[in-house]
Amino acid sequence: MDLANSNVAPNKIFYFGTDSMGRDIFSNIWYGGRVSLFIGIFSTVISTFIGVMYGCISGMSSQWIDNLMMKATELLLSIPSILLIIFMQSIIGGNTPISMAIVIGIVSWTGIAKVVRSEVRQIRNSEYILSAKIMGGRFFYILRRHLVPNFMASIMFMVVSNIASAIATESTLSFLGIGLPLDIISWGSMLSLAQNALLSNVWWVILFPGLFLIITLICIANIGNYLRKKNIKKYNNL
Repeated sequence: MDLANSNVAPNKIFYFGTDSMGRDIFSNIWYGGRVSLFIGIFSTVISTFIGVMYGCISGMSSQWIDNLMMKATELLLSIPSILLIIFMQSIIGGNTPISMAIVIGIVSWTGIAKVVRSEVRQIRNSEYILSAKIMGGRFFYILRRHLVPNFMASIMFMVVSNIASAIATESTLSFLGIGLPLDIISWGSMLSLAQNALLSNVWWVILFPGLFLIITLICIANIGNYLRKKNIKKYNNL
């Protein structure tokens, strides 16, 4: 921090300017980007794993178990996710990138689970799945060989969206003062200064972190779209 150079506009010394605490935004973007991407990707891995497992178990189970599991999912969806994250964060304690990613991942799996369950219910009586069961195929074998290839294209967009949602959630928590501590820089904590920046007309505090965030999300979305098209093309050729 360098309070003598607070809210300095972009120049030859501070390429992207400084914020209200005199921190160089150019340096913060590169350091904070690593933290934001880690939280977004790691939380998405957790939520995708939970959602896929939960959705597959629900889709392959009997009718009453399926209804019970979907009712539980709808109950979780009726509760604001930010409240669940705050509750889980208070239980785990210690605001670190790892703990925040775990909390966000645990809370944000319900949407993927519902889509996976719907896809599994449509294909669970297919001949190749019934043949795998008759030949002694276990649940994880059927999941890996037959179920995942069929619904992966359907959830790819949701997986990419969860990365964006996780980064936005981390930003919201930082804005509320219950996110990462001040000594851990992230794009979310940088954007949490947006309100004060707008009031003081310090546009560069919002522009550069937001621009990097948007470009990153567009790149991730393009990667997800490429993988979806490649996956569809692969199984159309089989």
